[in-house]
Amino acid sequence: MLVAAGQFAVSPVWEKNAKTCVTLMSQAAKNGASLLVLPEALLARDDSDPELSVKSAQHLEGDFLKILLRESASNTMTTILTVHVPSLPGRAVNTLVALREGKIVASYAKLHLYDAFSIQESRNVDAGNATAPLLDVEGVKVGLMTCYDLRFPELSIALALQGAEILVLPAAWVKGSLKEHHWSTLLAARALDTTCYIVGAGECGNKNIGQSRIVDPFGVTIAAAAELPTLIMAEFCAERIRQVRAQLPVLRNRRFAPPQLL
Repeated sequence: MLVAAGQFAVSPVWEKNAKTCVTLMSQAAKNGASLLVLPEALLARDDSDPELSVKSAQHLEGDFLKILLRESASNTMTTILTVHVPSLPGRAVNTLVALREGKIVASYAKLHLYDAFSIQESRNVDAGNATAPLLDVEGVKVGLMTCYDLRFPELSIALALQGAEILVLPAAWVKGSLKEHHWSTLLAARALDTTCYIVGAGECGNKNIGQSRIVDPFGVTIAAAAELPTLIMAEFCAERIRQVRAQLPVLRNRRFAPPQLL
């Protein structure tokens, strides 16, 4: 099974961003991908207005996702991304959605909000209060995570103990001192913690690093992007997971109680 990650610089205009998503979806499907992960918060972004993502929030029935769902209806590929969905006035929920065959087949409200490195996502974004059930993609179990969730190993471990074989991570990883090192290190660490594949799609542009990666269950990066818009692909291999888990049975060897899913 082929998995893909697409990255681009989100613009302030949601129609333009929808068109870019559709282009990446079409490219990935034509290349045989079964799963495509796109970055976080794709509706709108403006370097001069950090609140634009929330100001531009749309409901899941809104025009942005209608455009993507029309493209999704043309194939059987599963596409994963996040958008801001309105909640209380002036607030929104950072919501991951999985699209397949013209329908939303799963959603997840980001649990861990990015209140770090002088940024406070919780100022106008409401945190989720539950993990999402595993998503089935052609018989493969997929765990859903978003960006800052990567820094909390208990979430990825809990998903793996539930049976996840792939962890997906739409992200907008902010640039900064050692942040690129954190990104690559944490992706490899979470793969090794869980012996899962990880597909991380990073938004690129002036403020975010891009650097989408697909990491195998031994922590090896098998596909990677730099800072420019691109689409990367790699093969998911169930046998590779079986081999790694036979050699490195960390899920079976755990002595601590399993993390509690919310």
